[in-house]
Amino acid sequence: MTNSAVRWFHSYRTTPDPELRLVCFPHAGGAPTAYWSWANAVPKKIEVLATCYPGRQDRMGEPFAPSLQAMADDIASALRPLADVPLALFGHSMGSVVTHEVALRLDADHGIAPVRLFVSGSEAPHRREREESQPESDADFLAQLRGLGHSSLAAIEDPALLQLVLPSIRADYRLSAAYRPAEVARRHRAPLVAYAGAEDAHCTTEDLTAWSQYTAGTFETRVFPGDHFYLQAQEQPLLTHITGHLTADLRLRRVLNAARRTHG
Repeated sequence: MTNSAVRWFHSYRTTPDPELRLVCFPHAGGAPTAYWSWANAVPKKIEVLATCYPGRQDRMGEPFAPSLQAMADDIASALRPLADVPLALFGHSMGSVVTHEVALRLDADHGIAPVRLFVSGSEAPHRREREESQPESDADFLAQLRGLGHSSLAAIEDPALLQLVLPSIRADYRLSAAYRPAEVARRHRAPLVAYAGAEDAHCTTEDLTAWSQYTAGTFETRVFPGDHFYLQAQEQPLLTHITGHLTADLRLRRVLNAARRTHG
């Protein structure tokens, strides 16, 4: 990978000659380790790349992204050299919006259309409500996060560790609150699958199905048991569903390529 790609993407399994790369975007305050277990749970022909946003883990000394759109610009540029094989994108919560914005830039700026987009635990961009400002008190902010079942909280009960990770969580929530989609929504060429937890009060059925407006391809929703962070307990069935689609996409791609060679 290029130096830029190494900064942005972590790979937790060596995948020689991958046929497809699944690029994963964490939730607000999340880190690439949210997807470390995915690497060995997908077929060997698929390489999982987990995105590391600025200001956390090995990028701790870097400034946080000034806006979600600016971050999407940088991610799309870093992905360009990795598009020697097909790309699929997955994002959870804030990562769903990152998926949407990165896919737009890959297509418009680099002529790269992902084979499929997966969004999770997020309303469609135009349905995002203006978020209230963050509580100034860390205790109040943490209480707000616990209401979502925030996956990072179990690891940050230690006060010293909390001071390390809380700034990145706050920075991402500011990015998410400030995000406004373009007034005229462009449709992705890629098929789109939208996921949610059945008990996620922040992502209703209407929020989820509204993603259909963002694709010119096929659209599908799938609801799993659980709350906003359903994907932790439902990792195996979620990955079975994702890789089922990706395996079919690769199979279709092989058939089309063979037909082109035959008639070319």
